[in-house]
Amino acid sequence: MATPSFEQLLDAQCHFGHLKRKWNPAMAPYIFMERNGIHIIDLYKTAAKLDEAAAALKQIAKSGRKVLFVATKKQAKESIENHAQSVGMPYVTERWPGGMLTNFPTIRKAVKKMTTIDKMSKDGTFDNLSKREKLQITRQRAKLEKNLGSIADLSRLPNALFVVDVMKEHIAVAEAKRLGIPVFGIVDTNSNPEDIDFIIPANDDASKSIDLILDTVCSAIAEGLEERKVEKLDAADEEKGEVVAEATPGKRRRMRRNDSPKDAAPAEAEVEEVEETEESAE
Repeated sequence: MATPSFEQLLDAQCHFGHLKRKWNPAMAPYIFMERNGIHIIDLYKTAAKLDEAAAALKQIAKSGRKVLFVATKKQAKESIENHAQSVGMPYVTERWPGGMLTNFPTIRKAVKKMTTIDKMSKDGTFDNLSKREKLQITRQRAKLEKNLGSIADLSRLPNALFVVDVMKEHIAVAEAKRLGIPVFGIVDTNSNPEDIDFIIPANDDASKSIDLILDTVCSAIAEGLEERKVEKLDAADEEKGEVVAEATPGKRRRMRRNDSPKDAAPAEAEVEEVEETEESAE
């Protein structure tokens, strides 16, 4: 897991904040200076916070838990989709469905509805419907796919939320905080960082900046997933070795028990024959 250098962050325009008049005073610790009426973010603090967030996300992935990526702004949609898919994590790039976390069972019902429609098309039920009914169901399926298709595999609440613009996704952040789900976020100079557990102070409007940060955190997640896979294989090998070690001595003991009566029987027969021979000689 390599943290981007100062030069890489600079080239990706991570240092550009918003106009001074739009700033949030809570972001003062992360602002380096003001130039031409625009706040400049301290990239050394960006690098440190990004490293901290990436390490935490790596541990979450290593433990087998899910991270939900959220970005509905135009310049972040494609990047979020590609990066989340690369590590097998759920994501939301369309409108955030209100109550997605706080009313999760209802969202799951909608996802199951999508699965039911798919089954209907496979088992032939769909063919028995009228043309109008088919059209309605097809449209319903398309709408569900657009809004919820990316979270179809999310069978339980995520263990973390990664947000690109914490102001735009304030509803998602509020739901996560209500449920005690840790929030990771790219926080610009106009945003309030108080509700974010892992702050990454950076430009949340430039696609280059978003790409670089997502590259870093998703690389960390990929490392965590790989380490989890290796640990599982090692555990399986150890378990297999223990089973063989336990089975082998038992087999040997059984063989000894089975062999001893066979070995003893001829010896006893020989003693009896000797005694009979001595009696006949007398």
